[in-house]
Amino acid sequence: MTAYSRLGRPAVVCALVCAAACSRTSSAAFPVSGYNDEVRQGVAQVRAATARFRNLDSAVAAGYPHDSPQCYAAGSEGAMGFHHVNRAYVDDRLELDKPEILIYERHADGRYTLNAVEFMIPFTRWPADSAAPTLLGQRLKRYDDLRIWSIHMWVWKENPSGLFADWNPAVSCLVPPATVSR
Repeated sequence: MTAYSRLGRPAVVCALVCAAACSRTSSAAFPVSGYNDEVRQGVAQVRAATARFRNLDSAVAAGYPHDSPQCYAAGSEGAMGFHHVNRAYVDDRLELDKPEILIYERHADGRYTLNAVEFMIPFTRWPADSAAPTLLGQRLKRYDDLRIWSIHMWVWKENPSGLFADWNPAVSCLVPPATVSR
């Protein structure tokens, strides 16, 4: 007996519609268009390596901190979110399966959503006066105030400003409402 005959046509149609809707709204479902094969394959590798970190507790178990004190926002340009840095990965290498930073968006109900990763190298490991390091053919940006080279990769939430843009206009820095103790 097939699933179709066991469930009936309305149930099968409903399941297909739900599956299609879920794939469109899933943050992993958006295509990476307009980039070469190297970038598309790199995004797939980063997604595979960080899929388990969509649950913050899994990221904590892997060495990323649970708490991040500040959400980074830039007004009309959008926001980045809360940066969770795994200090064990901060060195002079850029490894797609070991992003130095996971970037989460905190929602009003207290949930965290993994939206992006950030790769970085401190100036102490790659001097500021040298040529920029590259990742997937993209040059990292130099941030003198932070003393780092860095690049964002919006692998879990589509960014209208671009895959490697700093700010995402679809991200906000909402802080959960304070709980009242009685």
